[in-house]
Amino acid sequence: MIVDNLKNSSLYYGVSSRLKTALEYLQNNDFKNIEPGKYEIDGENIFAMVNCIETKVKGSSQWEAHRKYIDVQYVCEGTELMGYSHIDGLKVTKEYDDNGDCLLLEGDGSYLVVKEGCFVVFFPEDAHMPALAVTQPEKVKKVIVKVRV
Repeated sequence: MIVDNLKNSSLYYGVSSRLKTALEYLQNNDFKNIEPGKYEIDGENIFAMVNCIETKVKGSSQWEAHRKYIDVQYVCEGTELMGYSHIDGLKVTKEYDDNGDCLLLEGDGSYLVVKEGCFVVFFPEDAHMPALAVTQPEKVKKVIVKVRV
């Protein structure tokens, strides 16, 4: 997992060329003026989903993990609480769905506050629980860039 401000994203370009492309995409676009939807960057290898959400109360979500894609979650408006845990420390509640690229889990993890302008990279071993309210539910605009492993 990586957590940082978008202005520091060039520090992570060496992780992979696809991650570099995803981070450059986030740096080069003003998402406050981009409508929600799916945006192709490099076919199914890299694509972005711009979402406007209402954060949920902690305890109302499940842990999720992916095998085919790395999640780069960027908060462009608002503040969001995100949970994270290594998948080895959690119990599977729904077996991996290859079509949806999703494994659901339960258990304990840690939580971090992700403020406007910050991003989090979740790798396949990183279970995550995004879209949580820090204190009270609020509207958040975020971009999730899916990067094929």
